[in-house]
Amino acid sequence: MSYLSLFLTSFASATLLPGGSEALFLYLLSLHLNPFLLLLIATLGNTLGAFVNYLLGKYATDFALRKNYMSEKHLQKASTLFEKYGAWSLLFSWLPIIGDPLTFVAGVVRYAWWKFIIIVGFAKLARYIFVYLGFLAVTQ
Repeated sequence: MSYLSLFLTSFASATLLPGGSEALFLYLLSLHLNPFLLLLIATLGNTLGAFVNYLLGKYATDFALRKNYMSEKHLQKASTLFEKYGAWSLLFSWLPIIGDPLTFVAGVVRYAWWKFIIIVGFAKLARYIFVYLGFLAVTQ
């Protein structure tokens, strides 16, 4: 049940919904659950959640513009920045506040989905490894 909770929390926190999976990740580490399985599950959930943002960007942009959930001006600015920095910007997909919109814009500009998964998966894994190493440093 702990692993499922981590997957769902990681998934939700990577979408445009608010949330943070690091606290649960750390808690589960403190229970001495398998750290490699925790890394895998958290990374998978977080990457799939980011892919939901990508799909929303790819298929729901017109709806969001019509309903005034976003402005054309902001969307154009974000798209221009993404096209300028491209894949490199996705390495920051793990950051709070800016990470979720980056994954959304990747869908808007129709960035290759398989490249998206690789880059975002790497960034998410790196973040959880960093958290894990911090946990080890504090508990050793």
